[in-house]
Amino acid sequence: MLSAIIKRGLLFFYAVAILVPVSVIIFSTFKTTQQLFKSPFSLPDSLNFITYQSILSDQPFMLYFTNSVIVTLFSVLFTLFFSSMIAFGISQMNKWIGRVLFSFFVIGMMVPAQVNMLPLYELVSSLNLTNSLLGLIIVNIAGTLPIAVLILTGFTRTLPKTVLEAAKMDGAGHWQTYVRIFLPLLAAPLASAGIFLSVMYWNDLLNPLIYITDDSKKTLPVMLLGFQGEYVTNYPMLFTGVVLSSLPIVLTYIFLQRYFVSGLTAGAMKQ
Repeated sequence: MLSAIIKRGLLFFYAVAILVPVSVIIFSTFKTTQQLFKSPFSLPDSLNFITYQSILSDQPFMLYFTNSVIVTLFSVLFTLFFSSMIAFGISQMNKWIGRVLFSFFVIGMMVPAQVNMLPLYELVSSLNLTNSLLGLIIVNIAGTLPIAVLILTGFTRTLPKTVLEAAKMDGAGHWQTYVRIFLPLLAAPLASAGIFLSVMYWNDLLNPLIYITDDSKKTLPVMLLGFQGEYVTNYPMLFTGVVLSSLPIVLTYIFLQRYFVSGLTAGAMKQ
């Protein structure tokens, strides 16, 4: 009884710690800069949508939003495609060979991104892929592929091998087994990894700053950075951009919540 009360109390304080800053950000979008500094924690005097109208009409929000959608969508799809194929290949290999191959991806996660920044930029520049969404997508895939392989390989080890062996006995080739058997069994882990990767790509600021210089190809995090000046920061506009840019990720999680939760629990269960 006491432990249950303590757990509920901790969850309550955790919920308050999350809801208070989120509420402040949302309410601040309806205030002016003067009202925000005067009373940051108070409710707005009225529902003033000037900042929303301004960011949608006076700022290239939809252009940056479209760029973010393109980069995030294709980065997630190709990363999941390649990582699922690698995870399937590791599961089909000899035990020791699979472990060695898997170790290479784990080692790739140990190298800090800052170490690869300069040589990776030189490589992308030599391929004439700088200042392009394609180059940014390729960089995203290369940077997060080891993480996706680590996640999916962990779930692959919990799959019943008898199902894959039965497909082989029925005459299914590797591609048929991968498409018809392996991917459906991996639906929940793929959704979990997809949401995790989407958040990373959508909020990424470093790579767009490094590889994109053309204003027409910049993403939402770069636009939000523009609201922060050297001496003055337009916080209502900044918070409005944060709220609008967060909606796609929130909606994605709501629609995929069932798969996300089942994917998190699947790895902890032996089949």
